[in-house]
Amino acid sequence: MSATNKLTLSAILVAVMLVLGYMENLLPVSPVPGIKLGLSNCVLLIALYWVGIWPSFAMMVVKNVLLGFILANPMMIVYSLAGGTLSLTVMSLLAGRRGVSAVGAGIAGGVTHNIGQVAVAMLILQTPTLIYYLAVLMPVGAGMGLITGNVAKILMRTLPPLKRLRKQED
Repeated sequence: MSATNKLTLSAILVAVMLVLGYMENLLPVSPVPGIKLGLSNCVLLIALYWVGIWPSFAMMVVKNVLLGFILANPMMIVYSLAGGTLSLTVMSLLAGRRGVSAVGAGIAGGVTHNIGQVAVAMLILQTPTLIYYLAVLMPVGAGMGLITGNVAKILMRTLPPLKRLRKQED
């Protein structure tokens, strides 16, 4: 894939992540704070497979910073970057490994995203008892990761841009 195609695809994926992230903030999934569907994470998982690790990290940072500014919530940026960095690091280590599908990477990403956010909350708020919140957030993160991993898997099978872009370059 050419650098131009990779940049264009990355920009499109960031735009989709922003729209999904904005929509998630409008639709409360649970009365428990911090529980969201993570729809933009399925796009990030797709990006990891389609454009690679470093562009995906850049996309995650851009999405989290822009969404924080759009929603006028600077603390959201801090928590989102912490969760996103840990999540994407783990998904990067798992993506492409033998025996680990996008679903497995999505589950691990959902769980570690919550761990990253709770760890930062514990540091910022100086409240170590927040660790107990993981008893609720980890299973929910695994469930949401299962959903986003399956969505990512289906979309990657249905919309394979790498094959189309490679054919155009030949």
